[in-house]
Amino acid sequence: MLKFTIRFLLAVMILFFGVLLGMQQANEGLRKMKGFDDPAFPSVFHISKDQNGEVEASVFGNKVMVEDVQEKHEKIETMKTFNLFSELGKQFAEAVQSLMEKLLFLLEKWLGK
Repeated sequence: MLKFTIRFLLAVMILFFGVLLGMQQANEGLRKMKGFDDPAFPSVFHISKDQNGEVEASVFGNKVMVEDVQEKHEKIETMKTFNLFSELGKQFAEAVQSLMEKLLFLLEKWLGK
């Protein structure tokens, strides 16, 4: 099962990067077909270094910074939003755990005699 999961995740990652590369190639094809560089067609994925030597990345023309990702993660953690499916999942897990404990207790009681 672990091998399947690893293979599956590896295949998903390869296909995801394949889609990004395909979009980049389509973007370059549009630029060549147009005949000049149009800023309305930003690069799909671009990595560069700034003057300080820090690596900058942009996806679809939007800069992505590590600080932004960390800030968003902290913001999401601080937001105490109610998620119905999460709560239903927790209640279901507690019910299954309680049921299994009772079944094991009855089984132990029945086999113990």
